[in-house]
Amino acid sequence: MKKLLSFILIALAGTAFTACDSFLDTNVNPNAPTDVPVEQKLPTALVKTVNLETGTLNQLGAVWVGYWAKATDGPVNTSLFRLEETYGVEAMSFDRDGRPIWEDSYTTLVNYKDIENSAAATGDLAYVGIAKIMQGWHFMRLVDLYNNVPFSDALQGSKNVTPKYEDGQVVYDGAINLITAGIEDIKAAPALSKKPVTDDVIFKGNLTLWIKFANTIKLRALLRQSEAGRAGYINDELAKIKQEGSGFLGAGESALVNPGYQITAGLQNPFWDTYYRNQAGALTTGYNTLRPTAYLVQQYKERNDPRLPKLYRSVNGDYVGVPLGATSADFTMAKTSALLGPNENGNQPAGLLKSAQQPSVLLSSFESLFLQAEAAERGWLSGAEQLYEEAIKESFKYMNVPAGEFALYNLQPSVNFALAPNKIERIIGQKWLALNSISSIEVWNDFRRLGYLSRLPQSLQSPSADPDFRPRRLTYRQSEVYTNSDEVAKQGAIDPFRSRVFWNE
Repeated sequence: MKKLLSFILIALAGTAFTACDSFLDTNVNPNAPTDVPVEQKLPTALVKTVNLETGTLNQLGAVWVGYWAKATDGPVNTSLFRLEETYGVEAMSFDRDGRPIWEDSYTTLVNYKDIENSAAATGDLAYVGIAKIMQGWHFMRLVDLYNNVPFSDALQGSKNVTPKYEDGQVVYDGAINLITAGIEDIKAAPALSKKPVTDDVIFKGNLTLWIKFANTIKLRALLRQSEAGRAGYINDELAKIKQEGSGFLGAGESALVNPGYQITAGLQNPFWDTYYRNQAGALTTGYNTLRPTAYLVQQYKERNDPRLPKLYRSVNGDYVGVPLGATSADFTMAKTSALLGPNENGNQPAGLLKSAQQPSVLLSSFESLFLQAEAAERGWLSGAEQLYEEAIKESFKYMNVPAGEFALYNLQPSVNFALAPNKIERIIGQKWLALNSISSIEVWNDFRRLGYLSRLPQSLQSPSADPDFRPRRLTYRQSEVYTNSDEVAKQGAIDPFRSRVFWNE
């Protein structure tokens, strides 16, 4: 690890970073091959993936599923997630002040394709497999946001600058096939071939965990299609997972990314660096502005949830959120609950804020267990109640809630699985409480899939009084409209508030 970290620091020497920049942010052009070994390319790509997930995508989901609001006198009140708060989907598509999710996703896909090609040429199948798994991850994420996207024709660089679009369902199927092939490559890796070790900033070379991670991504993709009338396809893919035999990520098996975060400008954990303290220990403008929504605080309170005091600071002995989009002077910084960090928690790790060197969460053990719980409740797996309870326990563990508090929490009718009138809704509700600000985009996907969006309070900055007026997808970026206009035009008129992705139609 020291050797890898030394390389990283040398590569970054003299480079200024901000909280929005990517740690190890170097792009790889497959049309201009270099002799950089794959063990130097892999951590770059993995960090780019997690930065997209915990940065832009987490912010998008956090606002749209009722996690994040703003103190009304915050220092960056007018700019922090302004587009998300006002449902400005069209504005997000513009290159200036927009959200470059499309470009960042395809750039990172190019990186993984380059790793795949380089590793295939040298017979290093473990790297080939990881690269395919991560390509599957990104292609499915693009479908989740945009529906039809380039797939088979993509990642060819100058050989094809106007790749054709394919149906979201076709891309999803292709992405799952990529992940399946990646698992096969990992299993077929010769004993003496090159395998990741410290360059694997997620599992440190544990290939069994990579396979479990891959199976978990596939399960998430199958659940995404649970309402899309694809029972036969889902059963076939579940059979493949069962036959493979490694199972899914379980308790204590989170996919956490840490490239060697340090208490140095630009090298801290990005979430900490943006929403808590800079390298000098000063509170950031993001910290002073970000607040939980009043609805979120209410839901924690109604369940006597012990995660609430691990997440937020109390104000005069109470926890106070902000209605999304509020402008009233009743919701200033001094009157509302900020995030809780170690400095406010007796120098002990808190729920979201633990240390400047904490790993970033790509896919948590508790998300995996909630996925398995839902699959079990649908009859795909077994043990729904046990999996549900394990998921909550893993969330408590991550949030530093004492394990002994689970039993009393679980006695409540609003929490207990056996007492739930709608068990899938109970699973998704607890998943919403657990993934708060960790993997918020996944909750937005769940709420769209199951029709739960209208249960959340609408932003007071919404341009429509219609209570069902919520973003359902994103529109294509202007950079894509300019460079691939014919293919974009073939997708027809898109209304981000009525058009749906294939699994939500």
